Amino acid sequence: MSRLISYEKKNTPVHKLSGFTKLVFFIVWCMASALTFDTRILLLMLVMGLAIYKISDVKWKQVSTIFKAVMFFMVINLTCIFFFAPYQGSVIYGTRTDIVHLFGNYTLTREQLFYEFNVFIKYFTVIPAVFIFLTTTDPSELASSLNGIGVPYSISYSLEIALRYIPDVQDEFRRIKNAQEARGIEMSNKGRLIDRIKNVATIIFPLLFSTMERIDVVSNAMELRGFGKKKKRSWYSRRPLVFADYAVIAFIVLFFVVTMVITYADGSRYYNPFV
Repeated sequence: MSRLISYEKKNTPVHKLSGFTKLVFFIVWCMASALTFDTRILLLMLVMGLAIYKISDVKWKQVSTIFKAVMFFMVINLTCIFFFAPYQGSVIYGTRTDIVHLFGNYTLTREQLFYEFNVFIKYFTVIPAVFIFLTTTDPSELASSLNGIGVPYSISYSLEIALRYIPDVQDEFRRIKNAQEARGIEMSNKGRLIDRIKNVATIIFPLLFSTMERIDVVSNAMELRGFGKKKKRSWYSRRPLVFADYAVIAFIVLFFVVTMVITYADGSRYYNPFV
């Protein structure tokens, strides 16, 4: 069964890194993207993200559906930003350069376009990082790596289960979707977009109840087997940190520090080309 997001074992430099290394990189990377509004840094992160995506050898057919969904919600988000705060860019950058008057109190400005352009780039610096992390990280190896650096194995194992459940939830979603389509409910590209969104929304509650039932079954099984009774446990897939792991961790920490220095060098986290 085809899955949108699931771990794939491959022999790439990204796959060879420790799960702990990839988790640290992912967290620090997302923090840098969230804290900066410097367009130069965001564009650099975008290029770096595309390079890492290429190196990780993730096939485009696996992410095309996700890309379409993200683009849809991104357009809605950017549109909402404009309608609820049409002059936020002017407030941030301190100038106002009108491009065209649209209607009522809404005028498109260069500052607003630049501000929303930065928001747009932010999405594409974080989304590839999320996808690459999920598709290149073995949940068991990640859990063992976290436990190896001192994280309690109960927390490590909880994270492993959460990552392992992502493919299962996708399978359950597809089964419910197929059952709904067999009953004549249109969810394919043939139907109207609004109708498809409404029909897909009806799957959420059955999927939620099914997931909660699975969690209850797993919790009971782990409790019956005495999980958590001992202070330590052994790991089959433990992988020690090697030179490449230390190098990547050092790089992302240094990158974050440099990013923050450049971002706040003038006292503001917004890069202003209008002054």
